[in-house]
This record gives sequence, structure tokens and C-alpha cells, in this order.
Amino acid sequence: QVQLVDSGGGLVQTGDSLRLSCTASRGTFSSYTMGWFRQAPGKERDFVAAIKWSGSTYYADSVKGRFTISRDNAKNTVYLQMNSLKPEDTAVYYCARRRDYGLGGNPSNYDYWGQGTQVTVSS
Repeated sequence: QVQLVDSGGGLVQTGDSLRLSCTASRGTFSSYTMGWFRQAPGKERDFVAAIKWSGSTYYADSVKGRFTISRDNAKNTVYLQMNSLKPEDTAVYYCARRRDYGLGGNPSNYDYWGQGTQVTVSS
């Protein structure tokens, strides 16, 4: 059973930066695609970014140029560097492991999820 632990959220101001981390324990990490999603109150869970085992990445249009996903397979950890944060980035952020080796953002293709970390951006 894979366990994912998200961390790094917080309260920041518009234009600030944050780095989220997600560490996997138990199970395989390095060969799977990892993703980040976010969910604002009253809204559906939206795709943010994904990274394959090879390092190939894929981003939602809303975060392109501001967010960077990366991974350290030796540490079983995936990161989300978030720069130039905006109030509309406020949400609970979740990391997830994709069940296959693709790179898409459909949540139904991800089978293990972290507990979420709150990011709040004040204006």
C-alpha cells in the first residue's frame, strides 16, 4: 500500500512563492507518473501538473510559467515550486500517483492520494 504525505502549504501574499513536497512511503515510486491537483471550496478537484519517471512534465494552462514540478527519486519525493502566487491559486493541494505511465491530468487515472495541504494566497 502506497502512502503519500503532502506538506509545505501555508498562508502567503500575492506574488509570493511556496514549495510543496510529497513523500511516498511503501510501494514503488520512481517508475510512476506523479501529479499535483488542487481543490478550492465548492469546486471540483483540478489538475495542476504531472511528471513522468523520465522527467517529462505537463502543466495546466493556468499555472504554466509560474509553477514547476520536479522529483527526486532517491528521496521518493515530488515537489511543486509555486511562484507568483495569485488569490485564485488558493486551494487544498494534493499529490497523487498515477496508476500507469501516462502524463494526463484526469483524476480517475490516479490511484493513490496524499492527505492534502492548504495553500492560501491573500490579496
